[in-house]
Amino acid sequence: MYSVIDGAHKATAALVEVAGNQLPAEILKHLPDVNLTTAEDGTKIYFPCPFKETEATVALKSIEACAVAAIANLRYGEKSRKIEVNLERTATFLFSTYIATIGGKGKQDPEAKSKLKDTDLLKAQSILYRRLSANLYETKNPGEYFHIHGSLEAGKTLNMIGLESHRPDLTDYRQCIDTIESHVKKFTAQELETMNAKIGQAGVSVLKWPEFKETEHGRTLLSLPPWELTRLQDPSPVVPFDSSTSSGESRQVLSGIRVLELCRIIAGPAIGRTLAEYGAQVIKVTSPNLSDVPFFQVDGNTGKHTCDLDLKTLSGRQTFEGLLQSADVVLDGFRPGSLDRLGYGPTQIVELIKGRGKGIVYVSEDCFGYQGPWASRPGWQQIADCVTGVAWAQGEFMGLEEPVVPPFPMSDYGTGCMGAVAALTGLYRRATEGGSWVGRTSLSQYDIFLLGLGLYGEDVKQKIRKEHDEEFFKLRHADSVDEVGGRALRSMKRVHPELFDDSLMQKTFSKGFGEEIKWCRSPVTIDGLRVGFSRASRPNGYDEASWEGWEVEKAVVDG
Repeated sequence: MYSVIDGAHKATAALVEVAGNQLPAEILKHLPDVNLTTAEDGTKIYFPCPFKETEATVALKSIEACAVAAIANLRYGEKSRKIEVNLERTATFLFSTYIATIGGKGKQDPEAKSKLKDTDLLKAQSILYRRLSANLYETKNPGEYFHIHGSLEAGKTLNMIGLESHRPDLTDYRQCIDTIESHVKKFTAQELETMNAKIGQAGVSVLKWPEFKETEHGRTLLSLPPWELTRLQDPSPVVPFDSSTSSGESRQVLSGIRVLELCRIIAGPAIGRTLAEYGAQVIKVTSPNLSDVPFFQVDGNTGKHTCDLDLKTLSGRQTFEGLLQSADVVLDGFRPGSLDRLGYGPTQIVELIKGRGKGIVYVSEDCFGYQGPWASRPGWQQIADCVTGVAWAQGEFMGLEEPVVPPFPMSDYGTGCMGAVAALTGLYRRATEGGSWVGRTSLSQYDIFLLGLGLYGEDVKQKIRKEHDEEFFKLRHADSVDEVGGRALRSMKRVHPELFDDSLMQKTFSKGFGEEIKWCRSPVTIDGLRVGFSRASRPNGYDEASWEGWEVEKAVVDG
C-alpha cells in the first residue's frame, strides 16, 4: 500500500537534489531531526487529484523548518532540535483559504461577503459573468484549449474576444460559460496568444507536461532550481540575530525581523504569512487603487499589519521609504519589472538603504519565473497550472480527454513555501556573510517540482477515484475554479472528515473584521521555539504604516 510518509521522504530527497547549492550545509544538517507525524496511518491521499501535493509540501515545510532551526542555532546557540511536520496540518495548509471562516462563514458562503471589506474594486470577482472571464475554454480548433484570465479587471479580456464588459442579463452559471466559450471558439490558441500580448493580459495555451518541457521557456526553467538566492552588490557587514529576546518556549526565531510585503492574492501573502508565523513583523502594503480578492485576506493576512499606500504619489513614496529604512525583507508579488518601474526593484532598494549598516533580503514570486522568453508575462495560479501540464494531467486523471484546473490554489501555497525558504536562507546568509540578497521563485517552478515527482500510480489513482464523489468527476474543462473547489470540498468532507476537525484550527475575534476568524494551525513544530501568530487577521489597509505600536493578542498566542 502506498505510504504518503515514504512519498514525502522521497520528495524531500528530490527537493534537496534539485535545489542544489541553494541549501547551505548548516540548514541541511537538521534534516535527520525532522519527524513526520500523522493521526492516521500515513496512507491517506487527501485530494481528488493525481499529484503528490501533500508529499511535495511536506518536503518544502521540512526544509523550511530546517532553515528556522539553523537560524535558531545562530540566535540561541547550537543544539539539536526536534522538528515535526504534520501530514494533516500540511494538507489543510494547501486549501487553507477554503477552510478558513469569518463569522462562521467560509469562502463559498454568500453571506461571507457582507463581513468583508470590498477590495474587488472592478467587480471581477463578485459578478459571475465577469468572474468567468478567468476560465479555461476550448478554442476554434477542437481539442485545443486556452485559459483566458480577466485577472482583477475583466473588461479587457471580455472586450478582446468581442464581448461587453458587463452583461446584466447573464446571471446563470452555464449561460455565462456558454456565452464566453462561444466567443473564445472564434479564435485559435495562437490568435489568442497574440491578442493577449497586445493588451498585456494574462492568458495561456493549455499544454501537456511533455509539450511544456519542449518549449524554450520550459527548458529554461528546467535548468533552474525551484528557487534561487543570489548576492547583490552590497558591502554591508554581517547582521547577527539578537539573542537577548525572550527565552524558553515563547521565543520566536524571527522576532525583531521586519518585512514589507508588496503582494496580492495568495502566493506572495503566503510567504509573509509564514514569516509572521515565525515571529516577524510583517506589513502588507497594498495600493488603494488595485483590487485584491476580499476573502483571501481572511487567511492570508493572519499575523500581519496592513496598510494602504499609493507608491505613485509623493506622500506614499515618502512613507514607504521611511518604512524601508529599517526593513529586513521585501516581498514582491508582482510580475518582473513592475516594482523596478516604481523605483523599488532589488538593486534600487539597496541604493535607497545605502549606508544604514545592514543589507536587505528581497524575495520575488511571479507566474513564469524571471528567466526565459515568457518571464515578463502576467499570470496567476491557474495560468501556471495550465501551461506546465498540471491541468491536462488533472483532466486525464478524471477520465477526460480535456484539461481541468485542479482543486484549490495548491500551487500558490507551494510557491509561498519556496519563497519563505528563500527569505529564511537569505536572512541566514546575511547573518553569516553580510550583504544583501535577492531570492526568486515562481508558480511555474513549483509546478515543475511537483510534476517532476511523478503522478500517483494507477492503483492509487483508481483508489482515489473510487473514494471521491461521482459529482466531482462530472466536472468539465470550462467549470470554474470555484465550482471545482466546491465539489472537491464537499467530497473531502465526506471522505476525510479528519481534515475538518477543530483541533487542526485556531480561532479568535478579529477587531479588524469585527468577526470571529478561524484559520489552520501551522504544520511545523520545533523544539524550544514558538511557531504561531501574535495577532488576528484584518482586512487590507486597516493599520497605520508604522513599525510602532504592534499589539500582541494573548488569545492568539495561547491559541
